[in-house]
Amino acid sequence: MANRVINFNPGPAALPLEALERAQRELLDFEGTGMSILEHSHRGKDYERVHVETIGLLRELCGLSDDYQVLLLQGGASQQFAMVPMNLLPVGRSADYVVTGAFAKKAYAESQFIGKTRIAATTEDADGTFRRVPKQHELQLDPNAAYVHVCSNNTIMGTEYHVLPDTGSVPLVVDMSSDILSQKRDFSRFGLVYAGAQKNLGPSGVAVVIARKAWLAEGREDIPKIFRYKEHAKENSLFNTAPTFSIYLLRNALSILKREGGVDAIEQRNRKKAALLYGLVDENPEFFYTKVERESRSIMNPVFRLRTPELDAKMVAEAKEAGFVGIKGHKLVGGLRISIYNWITEEQVAQFVEWARQFARRNA
Repeated sequence: MANRVINFNPGPAALPLEALERAQRELLDFEGTGMSILEHSHRGKDYERVHVETIGLLRELCGLSDDYQVLLLQGGASQQFAMVPMNLLPVGRSADYVVTGAFAKKAYAESQFIGKTRIAATTEDADGTFRRVPKQHELQLDPNAAYVHVCSNNTIMGTEYHVLPDTGSVPLVVDMSSDILSQKRDFSRFGLVYAGAQKNLGPSGVAVVIARKAWLAEGREDIPKIFRYKEHAKENSLFNTAPTFSIYLLRNALSILKREGGVDAIEQRNRKKAALLYGLVDENPEFFYTKVERESRSIMNPVFRLRTPELDAKMVAEAKEAGFVGIKGHKLVGGLRISIYNWITEEQVAQFVEWARQFARRNA
């Protein structure tokens, strides 16, 4: 569509046009049922097919064994900050948190309301920013911890784990909200993974949780049922009314990802997109720069700055006029951020990079 902008927003983020067009076609009459998917009962067979297909697609694309359960929940990743320790931090035990950005800090802060937790490593600078993720030898892990929690990609700071930490026999919990299914990951390494869908998978309104069944079964029962993973697992994520339209749109998007080659293919495209953006920065060091250390650069959220805040603001304004939206950096760090999640194409990134080169020439 001619009036569609190129959407670099950090979340909710770009969705594949084909998935939206499918929803548009089916909005009033879903598969000949004479009613919208928005109106279908979450307990009815017509919606159930979508629900089961969505979970199946996630299982296939993540390469999950039968040892793992997929849950589709509400409350976003922020609710998971609380649900993880509520379920998996037994009384009298402690958990380790690796703090690498704003959302990792929030997860740690939320955990402290539930039980005993400690910071096993942090890369926070004196000014409150994060330029890198910690190296393995910097982790001070408790071998008796109930779990170790990390955030794989730091959306605000523009850093990412390219090799996730080795936690030995202690279960690894990963907030993968902004890089899930963007690259190959061995999910057999994880005790639990969670992700808000609105960055790299689908629309807002649904959170994906992937966890070892045996670990969920051990979860605490001295919490309300609505917050127990095991109750949601028992009901296949239909313990209460599911966010049916969000799950439907998630299904639409995942179907496209599978058809277009799955995670192997999308990882290749994502790395090419990131290379284009970092190439722009590195080839113009007098105009663009980034504080993020090279080995920690995010594939999903490249962040950089211009020489002055005034130039940053000018680039944001002129980019919007040119049809590129969502490039303003987060208020905590300023600068610019180009979020290039799965549904941003290589061609769209190339268009922005060429426009940015021209902007640099005009303002040199």
